[in-house]
Amino acid sequence: MSLWLDFMGAEIRFLETKSFGRVRIAEAGDPANETLIFLHGIGSHLEAYAKQVVALSDQFHVVAYDYVGHGYSEKLEVDYSVDMLVEHLGEVMDALGVDKAHLSGESLGGWTSGTFACKYPERVLRLMLNTSAGFPILTDKGRADMADLARLSKAAASAGVNFEGIENRMKWLFNANNYHMITEELVNTRLAIYTQPEMKTVAPRINAMMKTHDDNLIPLDQIKAQTLLLWTVDNPVHGVEVGEYGAEKIANAQLHVMKNDSAHWPQYEQPGEFNPIARSFFSNGTI
Repeated sequence: MSLWLDFMGAEIRFLETKSFGRVRIAEAGDPANETLIFLHGIGSHLEAYAKQVVALSDQFHVVAYDYVGHGYSEKLEVDYSVDMLVEHLGEVMDALGVDKAHLSGESLGGWTSGTFACKYPERVLRLMLNTSAGFPILTDKGRADMADLARLSKAAASAGVNFEGIENRMKWLFNANNYHMITEELVNTRLAIYTQPEMKTVAPRINAMMKTHDDNLIPLDQIKAQTLLLWTVDNPVHGVEVGEYGAEKIANAQLHVMKNDSAHWPQYEQPGEFNPIARSFFSNGTI
């Protein structure tokens, strides 16, 4: 099934931000409802949330967006950092006219939203850290996974980027039992993004953020929002032991480990499990 069938009922449009130029968003639901913002991983784009934007819009005002430098948002030739993406998120909220929102971030999205929750606690309702980066890497396997991610990301974003390179990078995200979900359409969507002329210079700047990971961890003990750590058994880099570590460090946190096969994209791999959990947690704090 086409991922764009999942987006039917959503509006795909552009916002203008104060400091970061145009931002592409997918939006659905009544703006009078509480806003739920989804934040994607490094090198990714809003299509990572194809299975959430409309599906949860009956209850929430749902927004997914491309970070600056990502997807079809503005490509700035600057040094990229989590602190930059924190400010970008704040300006996206400002452009939407949203004072506070629920945040759900996967990988870099968790790193960004967790850091945002520390810096701007008054703007966060509830927080979901979904297979999040920004946590210490506790195992040798995790360090090897991070090195593998850096290698695949460099290959996927290099000059001469091709279908096979993108497909291999996306396999890193998925449980092997879900490789059938990496469709030609999904790979070509990312390929179209990566072959934009600006990406030749911007993608290496984005990937350089991985080198700063261990020096810019989320200050977990400063998170005040009620937090759900949503993890998977097969998550690369940060295994379940990292989710358990986070649940101990964050004052008002709970951990859910996905029961069905998923790796680093549980929201896409297992929406039938992910969406009811998100709906319940962001509604009343339970799962």
